Amino acid sequence: MGSAAEILVIILAVVLSVFLIVGIILIIYLIRLSAEIRRIAKTAQQAVSSVESVVTGAAKLTSPMFIAEIIGKYIKKFAKTSRKEK
Repeated sequence: MGSAAEILVIILAVVLSVFLIVGIILIIYLIRLSAEIRRIAKTAQQAVSSVESVVTGAAKLTSPMFIAEIIGKYIKKFAKTSRKEK
């Protein structure tokens, strides 16, 4: 094997080892990133569940109040019209 072939083999080995090291580092960062994304998604899901329970409670509370308000308006309107007729 000539000296040019030996130089090419050495260059190729160095480049492949650099790519291997960069690939390993990249895989480690991707694993850390996916764990962080999973943690953030879990936190966001808990926040959404909390907001959902608050909204459900508010809807249960405001629905009867809204109906009572509408009924009260109709009663006042009916009372006014019945007073005018007398």
